[in-house]
Formats: sequence, C-alpha cells, structure tokens
Amino acid sequence: MDISKLPTKDLQDRIWQFLRDIGVEDKTFDAKLISEMIYSSCRLYHDQHNTAQLKLINHSLREMRYAFKVFNQFPPEERRLSIFGSARTPEDHPDYMAAKDFSTQMSKHEWMCITGAAGGIMKAGHEGSTQEAIFGLSIDLTFESGANVHIEGDPKHINFKYFFTRKLMFLAHSDAIAIFPGGFGTMDELFEVLTLIQTGKSGIVPLVLLEGAGGTYWDTWLQYVEANLIGNKTINAEDKNLFYQAPTVEDAVDHIQKFYSRYHSSRYVKDLFVIRMLSPLTSEQVESLNAQYSMIIKSGKIEQGTALPQEDDALELPRLIFHFTGHNFATLRQMIDQINDY
Repeated sequence: MDISKLPTKDLQDRIWQFLRDIGVEDKTFDAKLISEMIYSSCRLYHDQHNTAQLKLINHSLREMRYAFKVFNQFPPEERRLSIFGSARTPEDHPDYMAAKDFSTQMSKHEWMCITGAAGGIMKAGHEGSTQEAIFGLSIDLTFESGANVHIEGDPKHINFKYFFTRKLMFLAHSDAIAIFPGGFGTMDELFEVLTLIQTGKSGIVPLVLLEGAGGTYWDTWLQYVEANLIGNKTINAEDKNLFYQAPTVEDAVDHIQKFYSRYHSSRYVKDLFVIRMLSPLTSEQVESLNAQYSMIIKSGKIEQGTALPQEDDALELPRLIFHFTGHNFATLRQMIDQINDY
C-alpha cells in the first residue's frame, strides 16, 4: 500500500484500529500522542528521508523510551541530583574528594544521584552515595573504557549513543545540579543548563558550582563571564542569579536544601504561571512580592490561591498564581529565593 496516496483521515483511522487491536484504551490523550508518533513514523518513508536520518530518529526514540522506563520505576517525589565534572579527575584530587563528600551529604538528605558512569567526578558521585540511590548515564565513546565499578551491572545504568538524548534525561529528572571542574564536556553541560533555564525551556532548579579546597577554577570562570558576557552585554547582570558558587560542600548542600524549604515546584497552566509552596505566605508577603517583582508580571498581580482545575498533582499545596512575562527567568529565580526567605 502506498500510504502517500492514502487520505490523512484513512491513515489515522487505520492507526486507531491498530491501537485498539493491541489493547490501547481508545481516544485517551496518551493514546492520541502515541497515534501521532505512529503517524509521523508512517510518513517518514514517503518523505524520502535517507537511511542515516531514519537510523538517528529510530535510535533516539528507542533510547528515550528505555531511559524513561528506568526512571519511571522510582517515585518522582524522590529528589534527584545531577553531578557533572571531569572524567579525568584522579581520586586523590581535592575536586574528587569534594564531589564524594557532597554526594554523601546529599544522600543523607535522601537525594538520589544521577551522573555519568565513567571515572573521575562521576565515580566520586557514585562512591559517595548508596547503591540504591545512583543512576549512571553512559555515552558511547571510543576513548572511555566502560562503566565505573559502582554502577557497572546496575539496572540503573543506561547507555546512550547520542549526547542530546543523554542530556535530556539528566535535565528531565534533576531537581538540582552540581558542576565540578571539567573540560569541554563539562562546559557544554553547564552552558546548556544555563541556556535552558535562562530561556524557560527547563524548570528552575538550584545550580551550584563546586570544587575542592584551594581551587580557583570557578573564580577564573566567573571572571570570564563578567568580563566577556556581562561586560559585552550578551547576557544580563542578573543572569548570575541562575547559578551559585558555593565556597564549601556544606554551603552547597544548605543552598539546595533551602531552595526547597518552601518552594515545591512550578508550571504553566495555560497562560498562568503557578508556583506551588509547602506553606502559605501572609497577605503582606504577597503584596511585598508584587511590589518587588512587578517587572516580571505581564498583567494583574500575584495572587495566592489553591490548585487550578486543570492541575492534577500536589493539589493540597498553596499556590502563587500570576501572568508571567515569559522572560527574565533570573529575576524569577530571585523571587523564589525571596519566597524561601520569608
């Protein structure tokens, strides 16, 4: 059958019949999404995509499906931390020891640890945590020799062919991110995280910069940011609110814990931005937010309320609800800090 000559509705009807035949519940929203994926797949051949393109799409979908399956076995309310840093850091280096200590302390607060599966900072992150609380996201590289001893053979060890699917899994499942000194790969991960948070393509999470005692890596990096990015006005000065340079491991742990002391999560509900909180604010505190952060309110004002009808999770928590401008996420990050400080 030449599906390029099949009317769109006929093809969609055949897909729905196939889904019913394999036991998919008819016409639910999730089933609709699956039907659209099948429809897109059916169109690929007649769109004359080449073999390399088809292999990339196929492998990417398989990687994402399997990785989501692994993560979905664990309750989303269990907080997860991603640790990035060099695979070349030796075990006797202060950065390695700091990463191990940091992971240990976060584990005591019942955080799970996501990192790569190689050596260096990644191995330190795994070593400091517990076996039950670690994930290892490997990338296929000819010059790296498999997984470290802490994650090898663990069902939470996932192999990726593509960096973009691997980074998606890091960010999709991270409630906090810690960056230790590293090379091109670490800088790529740091700047991608900053870009996604700055543009609102990823949720706001605490992002801490850490290193071992006596290190100057982040001081030097910050000098570059201030001189070349802020100095040349390619980013705003307030974008520094998107990350936190922690002077000690203990300070980094405290910073992350404080971020979730009142703030729980946030999401868009149609054109409204909703911040869920563990405890309510006073009316005076809400008015103070309106006065201080009017520049990120598109219209109306910040109001405290309960879950909106379209929401389906954390329904018991109080909310701050407002029309967000959709830009200046660094100032929104600053407002979250203010909410936690009250």
